[in-house]
Amino acid sequence: MQFADFDSAAFLQDTWQKRPLLIRNPWAAWANPLEPDELAGLACEEAGIESRLITRRPEGFVLESGPFPEARFAQPESAPWTLLVQAVDHHVPEVAALIAPFRFVPDWRIDDVMVSYATAGGGVGPHFDQYDVFLVQGLGKRRWRVGPRCDAGTELLPHEDLQLLRDFEATGDWVLEPGDILYVPPGFAHDGVAVGDDCMTYSIGFRAPSRADLVEGWTAHLAAAMAEDDRYSDPDLPIQPNPGEITPEALARLRALVVDAVADGAAFARWFGAFNSLPKYADADWRPETPIGLDAVQACLADGREISRNPASRFAFIRQGERAVCLFVDGQSFDCTGDAAALAEQICAGGTLSVEPRLAGSVPVASLLAALVDLGSLAFEEAE
Repeated sequence: MQFADFDSAAFLQDTWQKRPLLIRNPWAAWANPLEPDELAGLACEEAGIESRLITRRPEGFVLESGPFPEARFAQPESAPWTLLVQAVDHHVPEVAALIAPFRFVPDWRIDDVMVSYATAGGGVGPHFDQYDVFLVQGLGKRRWRVGPRCDAGTELLPHEDLQLLRDFEATGDWVLEPGDILYVPPGFAHDGVAVGDDCMTYSIGFRAPSRADLVEGWTAHLAAAMAEDDRYSDPDLPIQPNPGEITPEALARLRALVVDAVADGAAFARWFGAFNSLPKYADADWRPETPIGLDAVQACLADGREISRNPASRFAFIRQGERAVCLFVDGQSFDCTGDAAALAEQICAGGTLSVEPRLAGSVPVASLLAALVDLGSLAFEEAE
């Protein structure tokens, strides 16, 4: 599924992280990729799927967490309700295909596709998120109201489970029909309410690591690798007038211990690539029962077998020079050069992967593929 009328470069320059934008059906041919019954079926699965049911009752919004018994949807609530299922793209290829048109934003920023189904009047209440989101209307109609930018000081209603705004004044008000998209940047208040039954919305969300997450993760990684004898020292310590003072010289040495450790750019890049590629949901396990082995990989390549990416896996790379990259997959890093580096870039480009049969004789290529198959990140398609 692709856009027929959308200027991504202009969007990034004028709109991205600046203001909300309504985009009226830009698709070449919109087709809803998932039926409501299929979504409900995912919410009933016992493992690996995060789902929530939010009901709008007279006393306020009530949240329940899945998995749900099938009977929960056989006799649904009379009150307006919304079912939300996270990371549906990991389980439904047609939903995963929705991400492709939005890849003008780098893959490392993409989170997942949450799908919601709502009855008339259903919604989750006025709120704001800390991430960018494209809200694609799949079935039915939804009224979206968008308000001003919020922050940590914005007042919320008291609620055990939901962060709902106490005061919400809309500055934009639209009804979205199938194929329409509403882009909402981080921090902007918004509220969506289903207009009629059978309302489905696909939320394509993007990640933005917080400064606190980065500092905590990077420093914890560094600290775990530091030797016990890597300590403060002052071999030329002079006598100071007042022994109670922490002198500027001591503070400079102490600060240097910290700053020098965290300032290694190459080490930070390698850590961040692995940290950012950790899968959000690791339950889509493609690992083979036994390691595949180089001979089997080379035989598959020689036969021209295509390779699929696990939709729950995350792939990214950082260039390390001419024809050299560091590939990051599901928290692991792989140094690649030559043909293996070209393959790593091809893997990160997405979609089904075809490798030239001539590369069957390349040990670096076969070794990389074997490692990724054993990791459960790639899998060879069955022979026809």
